[in-house]
Amino acid sequence: MASANQPLAGRRVVVTRALEQAGELAAALERLGAEVLLMPTVEFTPPAEWQLVDAELRKLDRFGAILFVSKNAVRYILARCRDLGMKCEMLSGPRLVAAVGPGTAETATRAGIRVDYVAKHHTGEALARELAGELRGRHVLLPRSDRGDDRLPAALRAAGAEVSEVVAYRTTPPTALDPRMLESVRGGTVDAIIFASPSAFHNLCGWIPDSELAELSRRVQFAAIGPTTAGALRKAGVQVEIAAPEATAAALAEAIVSYYERHPAAVRRA
Repeated sequence: MASANQPLAGRRVVVTRALEQAGELAAALERLGAEVLLMPTVEFTPPAEWQLVDAELRKLDRFGAILFVSKNAVRYILARCRDLGMKCEMLSGPRLVAAVGPGTAETATRAGIRVDYVAKHHTGEALARELAGELRGRHVLLPRSDRGDDRLPAALRAAGAEVSEVVAYRTTPPTALDPRMLESVRGGTVDAIIFASPSAFHNLCGWIPDSELAELSRRVQFAAIGPTTAGALRKAGVQVEIAAPEATAAALAEAIVSYYERHPAAVRRA
């Protein structure tokens, strides 16, 4: 039970992350006194077929760099390596291995992959900019979600890299959401709703129209993890009151605490 001296005591916070990714953030919020409501609007599945991924993994020697821009990219590539009988250490080899943020780097390192560089600003485009000098002339393997847009590959090519982009996993909406949770969200009986990716928001629009979410964001605090997610919400007309400067669970929890410290009178306005 939360105590009154915890900074998020009495706050009801909805986390829309996929269940396998929500644990760290939920635990951080609960330690701060929040009541955490899990409403995953994202699920992850393997690609429809592995042919392209397998072909690239079997030709690792031709790559001068591998860029991991999510924990899932690391997990799914590692799983496929195991399926193919490849040692995970082969991903490091003589090539540059870079990660978009500390969480992604930690996932790779725990599996035995040497990570040479972690982006100072945790976006794919920032990673491309920061490594521009190192990537020129290199052939880069870029495993990512099927929802990835063209900005990162374009930035890498602009830096002089040759890019092989493969779909390592799919990001899909769940088949259903808990109707009681949806009712709580739509009724504004929660304090904050957390989005950890643009997909989490866009998938929710399948149950709640974006126009309704835009109106709801004036009564409930919408929180985004990292600038990319915050930008996607604002582009859809949503008011983002809380935006973590870095795409990490710790940074987002800190940003939520900071917001309510600055706005202690913020209440639900159902």
